[in-house]
Amino acid sequence: MPKGAVRHRGILFRHFVACFSLIVFFLESCESFTLNMGLLKVGTPMPWEKSKKHNHYIRKAGVRQFISTYNRVKDLKGDELLWGDEIEYGIFKLDPANKKIRLSLRAKEVMDRLNEKERSHAHRVEGCNWVPEYGAWMVEATPKRPYTGFTHDLLRVERNMRLRRKRILTVLADDEVAPTVAVFPLLGARADDATIPPTKAGGSKTLSEYIGDDIINPHPRFGTLTANIRQRRGEKVNIRVPLFRDKNTPEYQDFAESTTDIDGCCGGNTLQLWRYGKGDASREKYGNDRVVVGCSTSSKDDEFNEFSGGPVTLEKWLVDVTCEGCKGLFYRSAPNAIVPDADWPRNGDIVVGSEIPNIPGWIRLQNGYYLPINSDDGKIQFLHKVSKRAHASNPEKRTLGSNTPLFRSLTSAGRAQMSDSGNVDAVQGNTLQALLEDNLTMKTTLQNASAISTLNRVVDNSQDDLENVRAAIHMDAMAFGMGCCCLQITFQAKDLDESRFIYDQLAVMAPIMMALTASTPLLKGRIADTDCRWGIISESVDCRTPAERGLGSEPQPELAAKGQRRVFKSRYDSISTYIYQGADNTDNVSENSEKRGLKNRVLNMYNDIPVPIDEDSYQLLRKSGIDPALSQHIAHLFIRDPLVVFEGAVEEVDDETLTEHFESIQSTNW
Repeated sequence: MPKGAVRHRGILFRHFVACFSLIVFFLESCESFTLNMGLLKVGTPMPWEKSKKHNHYIRKAGVRQFISTYNRVKDLKGDELLWGDEIEYGIFKLDPANKKIRLSLRAKEVMDRLNEKERSHAHRVEGCNWVPEYGAWMVEATPKRPYTGFTHDLLRVERNMRLRRKRILTVLADDEVAPTVAVFPLLGARADDATIPPTKAGGSKTLSEYIGDDIINPHPRFGTLTANIRQRRGEKVNIRVPLFRDKNTPEYQDFAESTTDIDGCCGGNTLQLWRYGKGDASREKYGNDRVVVGCSTSSKDDEFNEFSGGPVTLEKWLVDVTCEGCKGLFYRSAPNAIVPDADWPRNGDIVVGSEIPNIPGWIRLQNGYYLPINSDDGKIQFLHKVSKRAHASNPEKRTLGSNTPLFRSLTSAGRAQMSDSGNVDAVQGNTLQALLEDNLTMKTTLQNASAISTLNRVVDNSQDDLENVRAAIHMDAMAFGMGCCCLQITFQAKDLDESRFIYDQLAVMAPIMMALTASTPLLKGRIADTDCRWGIISESVDCRTPAERGLGSEPQPELAAKGQRRVFKSRYDSISTYIYQGADNTDNVSENSEKRGLKNRVLNMYNDIPVPIDEDSYQLLRKSGIDPALSQHIAHLFIRDPLVVFEGAVEEVDDETLTEHFESIQSTNW
């Protein structure tokens, strides 16, 4: 997964959309480009106690910079498809005599020598570019020229990867290797005998029990990030990964055998879940050597339905207008201002929005419209707050068609009969139109019962929950996450609209790719009960205050929302919203077709998880003409504080021409 922003020989990309896990961008030119973990610049970073005093200004300025750049590039069209890959290498030192392998902390030396050689070979068509990464043993490499949209460039990919491999081998010592592996499996396992030159565990930046500050890249950004994440959080990061269990694992000798499944706690029909980023309660109860896992269908997951809310934290609402002839609600452009739009939420839909503090009885939706909670006289309730895990099987999903097996089986010889519960009893219709008949629409009352019961369900905690407790591999520093390596892909689309479309599509593909490339089974010298590095990195940069994680803590005026807003994810996590605002093919449909008025609903129905946003940023973005989906996306990024602030680069930055403050937050929303 891309972990940061993109630079182009010092020139910032022209069109841009800030992102959470994947980057889609536009470059000024295509001569060469450099892809970095984040925004790297030369300067003197401020310590946290000094830099946090500038947080409020930087957040406001960052939004202004986004608006300025957006207005400058929003209408540009026709950029060439360019793309590239980044490969991260770890340099290891072999010790055959003692049968040991250690980290070789000379990545900067290796990088400088490689770039010097690249300059001497600049006349060649194919080349490489070498940039620093988080660890002092890590180097990142990209092709010197981006790939294009022509098929012959597909042949360049492997050729350039081989070239990078050959070139890095030319500067390694005889006893050094640089394999492309996701993680050094012994990182943190041998505190004082893990690196060349030797380093001692601990230091003012990490305060770690397992690794030392000297394994961090000497660039000032990386050490400052490490220290400031810890200081904003109020403690060291806490990473606890479930330890793999077999009959010889010492940590499990005192554990009772599972009554549900010999290989786990969930049984054969469900998946075990590691709730990374949600382990504060279990740590308080069991300490650092244990972690509580969940199951994909366990009622225990509802223990983590965080309804504690906070400023403008979005909630889910079920639309159910219970009056004769009422089918739903019209949107309002403002409270009491009805919008004559055919795209209105029907009974049974679940919408996502936030209550308006100064206008009781109204919510603002993610699409920028408003809805009343009750009738004017308060006698009829229109909206019912439901569990954040509730999902509606909206009929328009069937209207728009689906390529799932349910609809794939509908042939001209068959006809579908669906029960009131929405289950297909038989397939014998002639077209998908069979699913559009009124008698196939799910009953609203059944949807209500399902959604509301999820909210009101009482979790039975009478059963001993020790079966969900697992031994843990404990790690306590950013290096355990950002010391992981990966291959990343970055794209330049032809315009802003296409980049937003690609962003959404890649967000769907990313989890599949992560599963296919899972390669992190070993951590700190132990076998983990997980295979991917994602949750490890997420917890390694989790800077949320105790209050933001759902615990209590004192307000801090310098932080976003004083550090009190409930934030459900780390800075490094999955995306929270889709941002494409294109249309479906419903323009040329008949007047009485069920597809009329669905152009916007397609997108609104999929943005269905609660998303904390910065309300002031959202209002400024909307007033500046930016659509609701993108405004919400940016406002969600700006619930975070900047982590690295450089001396002489606060109010001195021109908001009309530069994007430094925007990047300081965007590039650390990994």
